[in-house]
Amino acid sequence: MTQQSRLAIWKTYKIYIGGQFPRTESGRSYAIKNSAGKTIANACQSSRKDVRDAVSAARSAWGGWNNRSGFNRGQILYRIAEMLEGRKKQLKDELMAQGYTATVATREINLSIDRLIYYAGWCDKYQALFSSVNPVASAHYNFSVPESMGVVGMLAPTNAPLLGVISLMAPCIAGGNTCLILADQEKPLAAVSFAEVLHSADVPNGVVNILTGYQQELTDWISTHMDINAIVCFDQEKPDWQKIQENGAGHVKRMFRWNTQQLLRAGGQSPYLIMDLQEIKTTWHPIQTIAGSGGAY
Repeated sequence: MTQQSRLAIWKTYKIYIGGQFPRTESGRSYAIKNSAGKTIANACQSSRKDVRDAVSAARSAWGGWNNRSGFNRGQILYRIAEMLEGRKKQLKDELMAQGYTATVATREINLSIDRLIYYAGWCDKYQALFSSVNPVASAHYNFSVPESMGVVGMLAPTNAPLLGVISLMAPCIAGGNTCLILADQEKPLAAVSFAEVLHSADVPNGVVNILTGYQQELTDWISTHMDINAIVCFDQEKPDWQKIQENGAGHVKRMFRWNTQQLLRAGGQSPYLIMDLQEIKTTWHPIQTIAGSGGAY
């Protein structure tokens, strides 16, 4: 009597919202295939309700995250890098399953870790670099200081499923923002596994939320959501990018399309990317004088 061949159990990669791993509210999923066209896993097909839940979680987390010191945010980013270092084999296997060579997969993971370390170092320094004391023609001190925008919607690129997510997330949360990231539709496995890293790396619930699903469907809901302050993407096609801009114009969203060609180079990381997602707060403070002293304090 011959033993029947065993059917493989495909993992369903869940979404990441508010520090939890729910299944999509719609109950839908879609197959993830390898380079040979064979199904290797299932991913959640997120719905509009999932987008709303993710934005709500990000908004709730923003106040606490923004009020943390830059030094503490840097500690947490460094901790993410430490935890990612310990998951290199799993992430490498997932990238290779979706068509990467071992060399390219290793390079992307190492660059991802290095990029987290880079932004960890900037968390408590960018404000000192970009703040200023401004000259004014009155008896006042005038200070300009960068502050976070709030909730940022981010669309991951197709050519770097792990590095793209981290290159979007790191400058965003380094500057005190929270985010909703839509992973690459065809290669989302590493992005969801990265969510498992975030879950165990001291990142407060809701600071980073990761969805999977059909980009064409979800992009409209993200770009029209009125509680998202900015949209960032890498390699959207011109017609898609034009539609995103039109959708966001009614809510006065900030729109950024970063250069995907710089992802694997030094230009893929910069304190100016942190500053893209900052607003400048200017404060006036009167100079008080002591009567009869002729001086100020």
